[in-house]
Amino acid sequence: MRVSDFDYELPEELIAQTPVEPRDAARLLVVHRDTGRMEHRVFRDLPQYLRAGDVLVLNDTRVMPARLFGVKASTGGRVEVLLLQRRGPDTWEALVRPGRRLPVGTQIVFGEGQLSAHVIDRTEAGGRVLRFVPADDLDERLRELGQVPLPPYIRAPLADPERYQTVYARDAGSAAAPTAGLHFTTELLERLERMGVEVVHLTLHVGLGTFRPVQVERVEEHRMHAEYFSVPEATAEAVNAAKREGRRVVAVGTTVARTLEASAADGQVRGGDGWTDLFIYPGYRWKIVDALITNFHLPRSTLLMLVSAFLGRERTLAAYQEAVRQRYRFYSFGDAMLIL
Repeated sequence: MRVSDFDYELPEELIAQTPVEPRDAARLLVVHRDTGRMEHRVFRDLPQYLRAGDVLVLNDTRVMPARLFGVKASTGGRVEVLLLQRRGPDTWEALVRPGRRLPVGTQIVFGEGQLSAHVIDRTEAGGRVLRFVPADDLDERLRELGQVPLPPYIRAPLADPERYQTVYARDAGSAAAPTAGLHFTTELLERLERMGVEVVHLTLHVGLGTFRPVQVERVEEHRMHAEYFSVPEATAEAVNAAKREGRRVVAVGTTVARTLEASAADGQVRGGDGWTDLFIYPGYRWKIVDALITNFHLPRSTLLMLVSAFLGRERTLAAYQEAVRQRYRFYSFGDAMLIL
């Protein structure tokens, strides 16, 4: 299977630069897996497609202020850092720019000298391992100096950084938002619960594994970067009860879908913490997820491949073509799909 099999044409003006208000006013393309039938709705119509007994699973990760701007101590040259994964009390794995000019041993200074970091290693993915000084109160210094990172295709400034967080975000650790969840309002979630939908949470901290570009020609040769996840026992019990009783498990986003599938053994989700490098692409046999809420993803991305594994490649690309024809908004601040 070739990566080019997951390409499509997208007019640049359909890349959403700002979120819609209110959150649940985004458009919703409903796709039925059994027939391929499509419906054009609005996200607040979601309760019409869910039913009592469904288990709706959310990713409660919170985006860190993971983007830092500094200068090289030796030359004053500008440096951009995106924190990805903590490796120790004072050590982080990060993406850096310009990478070629930041060899091991480079010192980077942030702010007015309140914080600095030394490049102590390179990663297999081309990133760097940074050791911060001082280590005391490091998290507080990172919050003061860091910015919430927006994807590079979003060029418009974001007036309210909370708009790049879900309304249920609570466990900081992600370098990007689980964007399918951005469409939910507190009121919509309460409405779903009143009608008998069981709403549960898990955590997957979005890192390089989710948004790293696929740089090989054949899909099967791509290797995912591991990401941390945590499944509460109560969530595992709710999902497993639904599977036993023939009720639907609805994953909100590709991160939830990957976490549920990575946690499954013998048709049961196991609670607990771990790391997953699970790569889902067409041919994958689904164990847990019965329905999927997701945004529209970049061409040739692992996220598009996961959706294609759930809906089928041809139907996925047909849905994307329909979304382009109907002028849906794409990517992080864009519209959503519900796949039933």
